[in-house]
Amino acid sequence: MTLNRLANIAPSAARLTKSLRDIGYDFPAAVADLVDNSVCAGAERVEVVVAFDGAESYVMIADDGSGMSEPQLTEAMRFGSRRDYEPGDLGRYGLGLKTASLSQCRAITVATRTSPRTPRLHVRTLDLDLIAETDEWLVLNPRREGLPPRALRLLTEGTGTAVIWQKLDRVLPERRPEGGWARRRLEGMATRTMEHLGMVFHRFLTGTAGRRLVISVNGNRVEPWDPFAPDEAGRVELPEQRFEVTVGEAHGAVRMRRYVLPPKSAFSSLEQFDRLSGPLKWNRQQGLYIYRANRLVQWGGWSGIRSIDEHTKLARASMDFDTDLDGVFNIDVAKVRVTVPTQIRQMLERPINELCSRADETYRRASRSSTHYRSSDAASEAPWSGPVDPPVAADAGLALRAAAMHAGEYPAFRRIAETLRERSPEAARALGFSN
Repeated sequence: MTLNRLANIAPSAARLTKSLRDIGYDFPAAVADLVDNSVCAGAERVEVVVAFDGAESYVMIADDGSGMSEPQLTEAMRFGSRRDYEPGDLGRYGLGLKTASLSQCRAITVATRTSPRTPRLHVRTLDLDLIAETDEWLVLNPRREGLPPRALRLLTEGTGTAVIWQKLDRVLPERRPEGGWARRRLEGMATRTMEHLGMVFHRFLTGTAGRRLVISVNGNRVEPWDPFAPDEAGRVELPEQRFEVTVGEAHGAVRMRRYVLPPKSAFSSLEQFDRLSGPLKWNRQQGLYIYRANRLVQWGGWSGIRSIDEHTKLARASMDFDTDLDGVFNIDVAKVRVTVPTQIRQMLERPINELCSRADETYRRASRSSTHYRSSDAASEAPWSGPVDPPVAADAGLALRAAAMHAGEYPAFRRIAETLRERSPEAARALGFSN
């Protein structure tokens, strides 16, 4: 083909930046994406500040990482920045700094210091109002005096980077941004962000990721939330599973660890039971916890392998993969959605069914014990007249359910149980098939 003319078809800066503001971030997820950058920069400490000051409110995410040189900073402000990601890096597309920030605000200022021997700061600002006015890909080079005092204080202590969100149009109401509702909204976001960071980065916060990270939000240290209750004596761990995955040119290992958490009656305290329920509460927190390079990207749900069930709410499993399998799992820009491919779902089906069988058994045993202690005279009101002792029959029912799951025949088992409930309801109740 002969090329006789070239044309510059760069996208409209005003239109593209507007569309990139809506790709799936909420406030906590946007903050978490910037903490990813801090981890990549080798930070040991990350400070998040959510400062209310009416229309002048701002959010700052600052770290003590390696910082950036002036050319690196300018490149980092580019959409789809040109950089090579190392294996294990939490970044992926070169978009996170911009898309995460602009999902919440109209102006991003980044200040960075890369040399501990000189106090010089490099500062750039990306302002959507300027881009909308000029329709050009422009960044400003503001004076350091315009930075929040907290950012200046942190960066005078050593190397690091501070990202400041201003013009919080997606956070504060357009009318009365100085009002009480706006203040409460910002305070609520700070609280939810603490919970989210404690969950997503819990391995970094405890040091089990191979390095320890300290995160604070408005001066309050973020506490890790480990979904697998490692300190509970009643937790049951099933044998670890490991799968080798090859899809196209991508090859890597997926590791699965499975846990049955204790029922409420076996927890060390009611406070711990409530804490382990998680932000989505027990039913919706059951399922797969998927980690990409030790960073949590999915927290609960069964990824299409099975449905959520009250009787399996104690079942949780971790699944780990490294960045060499990013293309296989289709990680999105916001790192809040991951797709488990069909090949891997098929590998996971049997170990997950085994886990859910054990969780179901634990749940039902605890329920029977609870019912027995709550109403010890229930048996005298409705005496058993069948040939088999009801606890023995119920144990047999659990064994049948577990065997069906292990054999991959659980759908057939459910149809049999339904038929038994219709034709012999008394026997179904004895076997524990009444629900």
